[in-house]
Amino acid sequence: MLYGKTIVLGVSGGIAAYKAVELLRLLTKARAEVHVVMTKNAREFVTPLTFQTLSHHPVHTEMFDLNQEQEIGHISLADRADLFLVAPATANLIGKLANGLADDLLSTSLMATKAPVLLCPAMNTNMYENVHYQRNHRLLVADGYHLLEPISGDLACGWQGAGKLPDPQQIFAEACRLLAPADLTGVRLLITAGPTREELDPVRYLSNYSSGKMGYAIARVAAARGAAVTLISGPVALSAPAGVKTLQVTSALEMQSVLNENYAEVDVVIMAAAVADYRPAHKAEQKIKKNTSEFSLSLERNPDLLAELGQRKTGQILVGFAAETENLVANATTKLKNKNLDLIVANDITAEGAGFGSETNLVKLLFADGRQEELPLLSKDEVAAQLLNRIVLLLKK
Repeated sequence: MLYGKTIVLGVSGGIAAYKAVELLRLLTKARAEVHVVMTKNAREFVTPLTFQTLSHHPVHTEMFDLNQEQEIGHISLADRADLFLVAPATANLIGKLANGLADDLLSTSLMATKAPVLLCPAMNTNMYENVHYQRNHRLLVADGYHLLEPISGDLACGWQGAGKLPDPQQIFAEACRLLAPADLTGVRLLITAGPTREELDPVRYLSNYSSGKMGYAIARVAAARGAAVTLISGPVALSAPAGVKTLQVTSALEMQSVLNENYAEVDVVIMAAAVADYRPAHKAEQKIKKNTSEFSLSLERNPDLLAELGQRKTGQILVGFAAETENLVANATTKLKNKNLDLIVANDITAEGAGFGSETNLVKLLFADGRQEELPLLSKDEVAAQLLNRIVLLLKK
């Protein structure tokens, strides 16, 4: 999602500087090119070597470094940035920017950049509530800086209250939002993700290997591009994407109920969930004991949620997924036509890098008008971005 983007990550001297390491990992994992600028005080908390190892670039620390200043370092950093991100941003740094002061590499680079600037304040709660800090905060917002409000919680100083740096995932999501095209603003998306579980008894269930990563990636990227996203998720080990309304379900019947409640209010539905085709005909009230050499299980069909939505379409764009082990295009084409879809994303789960739980995916896009596109092996965020690009074109039609 951040491929080809250059981010300058500023780290100032607060205890939350250690969280910038995880933030850097997320940014580089998303294939952004990241250059790190550290203040003198920041180096008291985390060493430059840590950031250099993760970013694969030298860390910028000194205003008058002879090697860096061959390019006039602060101007070079300011010019190359697509986004300037500071986490944590101390009260001291906020005060400097609000009053036009620049006396080190980080503050001079921030003053010189024309890129959007995202500041993530973190400090003691009394400092955060101080009248002078709040005045500086308001001045920067009025001047067009983006400030991600700190959260409340237990602070390293022992106090409890506002001033805690948000989770790196939340900062990452905000950075993605600022860099993403806002081409889905006003579009309402409904996305399903993950597996369903069909209970057999109080301790067992039928399910599948879906991790939910593909659906969550679509929700995350769509929200970054301005969409109003509702995510209906089966049981997964993933955190809810920032800025996404997430509704948790367990079974196919529960997913059906929540889909029905939301379907009429959306513009696009993307069914990335792996919904169980069958459920036990009877759920045992107590744990089934092994008392015979054989055990037979009676199953009944679950409703076909995607086909139901296709029958009820009133202008929505409907996108399905086909995870196949053979006859990929033929099986996906049949599903596309029989379920009245506008687009289906087909992937052979036996292909390397495309199985359940992987970080990448290898897909073909099949359209209702007969067009087909094959994408190369991409991260799931990049697959999501490519899919949403096609949906934007369908919306324009």
